[in-house]
Amino acid sequence: MSERRRYSIKAYNNETFLNSRDARALRILAEYMEPDSRFSHYRIDDTIVFMGSARTLSREQAERELAAARRGEGDVPRAEMRLQMAQYYEDSRELAQRLTEWSKQLSSAERRFVVCTGGGPGIMEAANRGASEARGVNVGLTISIPVEEFDNRYVTRELSFHFHYFFMRKFWFVYLAKAIVVFPGGFGTLDELFEILTLLQTGKVRKHLPVVLFGTRYWNEVINFEALVKYGNIDAKDLDLMFRTDSVDEAYEYIVNQLSKYAVAEPGATL
Repeated sequence: MSERRRYSIKAYNNETFLNSRDARALRILAEYMEPDSRFSHYRIDDTIVFMGSARTLSREQAERELAAARRGEGDVPRAEMRLQMAQYYEDSRELAQRLTEWSKQLSSAERRFVVCTGGGPGIMEAANRGASEARGVNVGLTISIPVEEFDNRYVTRELSFHFHYFFMRKFWFVYLAKAIVVFPGGFGTLDELFEILTLLQTGKVRKHLPVVLFGTRYWNEVINFEALVKYGNIDAKDLDLMFRTDSVDEAYEYIVNQLSKYAVAEPGATL
């Protein structure tokens, strides 16, 4: 009677182990090492990060929604507000396109100041779309959350990442960033904005990192930064961590000026 041969699974092929609690450290490390490998392969030196609501519609979508609502197929006031907010989609798209065109003119073998978003719909899609329309590569850092599937077809396929851990996704937002633009958004956008401001305020991010807060009326209603100064919970100088504007031209000129002054000569990821 022949002896039955026994086969063992190598640890790195053992999916049961890799998905277990005991292998969490390996999964976290993978969400650092795999993106790092891809960014290096595709010569991505640094990024301009766009943040904002996933719920913001393009003007075309918002106009169709409002027309349907006026035919009795929806909520008219809600559709009117979504059309108003659609301007931010168009602004994000235009700003990303212009910044990508500018970055492509730089004399560098590396890809500098690449547009990077959370890879989702809304403001994120708009920025990826603008970069794509400028024929530039762009990055999407998506996250696994229980929401409906979406299609942001403008992210460069080779630079589309999917994270499980929010903190690793946030790391990659900040680690490569040389500028950040924050459009109106909800809980996720607020979370990202305040974490970045905290890192800058406390000196944990030591590089020069300009933050543009786009949409002054929205942000003035949602966050009373001046009240934080009034009650002594931040210093007046902390307001200088943000550049606030409603103008694509102003945002573009500010970012290009800041990058030209502080970042062009210093390629690569730094904190």
